[in-house]
Parts: sequence; C-alpha cells; structure tokens
Amino acid sequence: MSKIQRIGVGARLSDAVVHGDTVYLAGQVADKPVPSVTKQTQQVLKNIDKLLKQAGSDKSKILKVNIWLSDIRYFDEMNKVWDGWVSKGNQPARATVESRLAGPEYLVEMMVVAAK
Repeated sequence: MSKIQRIGVGARLSDAVVHGDTVYLAGQVADKPVPSVTKQTQQVLKNIDKLLKQAGSDKSKILKVNIWLSDIRYFDEMNKVWDGWVSKGNQPARATVESRLAGPEYLVEMMVVAAK
C-alpha cells in the first residue's frame, strides 16, 4: 500500500493529501476575502501553487479542477484570471458551478487533483 502524506493538517481537514503519484487539494478559498472575484481568484490560485509545490507538483500536472462561484455571473471575471494562470497546453478537466459557499464573504472556491 502506498504511503499517505498529509500537508497542513487541521482539526477538520488537511490542505493537501498525497497518495502514490496523486495530489488532492482541499477546497481553496481566499485568505483575505475582499469583495472582488478577480482578487479572490488570484489568492486562490496562489494558494494552489504553494500547496502543489509543497506536494512535489505544479500547475502543469493538474488533472481536474472543481470551481464553485457564489454567483455564476462571476464566471467571465474568474476566467480572465484563470486564463492568465493556467499552464498552456496542460489545461485540466474542469467544472464550474454556482453554489452557496462557507460564508458570504467567499466568492470563489477551487478544489484540485494533480499528478505528482
């Protein structure tokens, strides 16, 4: 059985879990949720970069992303940031939906699965 590595273990969840050659990130939200989808998306993607690095991976190895927006009208604004960040030629499978998030201050949340 493959070893399991947990990164950023908290009371309820780990920020990342590595099993074999697969990296699973918990849902990432902005550390400082300002009322801007652009700025929150930038913060989320920075967190994803940081966690993937700690797990021995990077954005070019992302396999799948789930994105939740508090309002689907933010889709284009979020995508402007995403399009400038995503590894060209390595775009992952992705789903984006509207959902109520953990608190009204959060506008975007992303959950990633990546290869190591």
